[in-house]
Amino acid sequence: MRIRVTDVLDLLAAGLNFEQILDEMPDLEREDIVAAIAYAAQGIDHPVIAA
Repeated sequence: MRIRVTDVLDLLAAGLNFEQILDEMPDLEREDIVAAIAYAAQGIDHPVIAA
């Protein structure tokens, strides 16, 4: 079963904590949630070039 990063982030944004997410998605582990957050952070981390 594959769980999308966006699904995990949507649950966090909805106010669920790690334990609630793990209850909702028993195939997930705590480290998976942390990895999803890190992946999202890396995706939006880019240099800003001033014009």
